[in-house]
Amino acid sequence: MNSPPKPRTDARGALVVISGPSGSGKTTICAQIAQKPGVWKSISTTTRRPGPGEINGKNYHFRSREEFEQGIRDGAFIEHAEYRGNLYGTLRAPLEERLRQGRICLLEIDVQGALQLMALFPDGVFIFVMPPNEETLRERLAARARDRIEEIEARLAVAKKEMEYRSRYGYGVVNDDLSTAVQEVWDIIQNRVRAGEGVR
Repeated sequence: MNSPPKPRTDARGALVVISGPSGSGKTTICAQIAQKPGVWKSISTTTRRPGPGEINGKNYHFRSREEFEQGIRDGAFIEHAEYRGNLYGTLRAPLEERLRQGRICLLEIDVQGALQLMALFPDGVFIFVMPPNEETLRERLAARARDRIEEIEARLAVAKKEMEYRSRYGYGVVNDDLSTAVQEVWDIIQNRVRAGEGVR
């Protein structure tokens, strides 16, 4: 596989990547951070089927596997990964455009994608969201009506594997109380931006 093109060097915004296992609350946290001033949230592209109520172009960009793989060959993705048989990725062009505009660019992606971006954006802000403990994570997953017992156990196994990469992230946030976790994430972002860090 060809190495992905390096990101443009005239970027002056800040790259913020948030990862965490299913049930950690990262999606809810990202949704609230996305409402903050100056923040632009990237919409991931995926080959999975839309879930109930999901809208193409709002929740995800839904594409066929053939379209996605062509995008990989064309260099359209700045990162991409496969999760449980489906491809996920971040489109390069809109991200680089927002960075040039000086925006805080928020990406909610998995560990595989985050590791790729750590190599491309060594000054990016990488935050790992964690549940307070395994029991809480299990309860959160069980509360999702769409998840069967087998699905819950599979997600728990993936979560344990993902949490092994916590030390690769610059910051870790325990989501025991949502409002506290959101504020902690926002404080991290603001402090980094004020310090003149982020993407250069």
